[in-house]
Amino acid sequence: MREWTDDELDGIGGAEEIEISPLRHSGRPGRPVPVWVVRVGDDLYVRSWRGRGGGWYRTALATGEGRIRAGGVEKQVGFVEEKDPAINDRIDAAYHEKYSRYPAYVRPMIAPEARATTLRLVPRP
Repeated sequence: MREWTDDELDGIGGAEEIEISPLRHSGRPGRPVPVWVVRVGDDLYVRSWRGRGGGWYRTALATGEGRIRAGGVEKQVGFVEEKDPAINDRIDAAYHEKYSRYPAYVRPMIAPEARATTLRLVPRP
């Protein structure tokens, strides 16, 4: 499995939000949707603010692949569900730290509904 470069981690992880375009079943990318992204160590994570009902999330889960753009980086990615409670606790803390100036929006991002949609972004060639 490929790893992120330092420049990619800094660019994507440091961006306020990313544009995420999960691939549709046809193989074509969906419409880009802005979502928050957090970095934990050398991994990048996203969650659906709308929980499992989010359209981009359902497509990402179904196809497992897509494209992201942020911080001067455009990349093909895979989406991997993150179920580890310890990692999710660290992701919650990362959302608090990065987006603390938006407390009304952070609360739903760390609520059980959104936490259940945590996806790790994995770089693809």
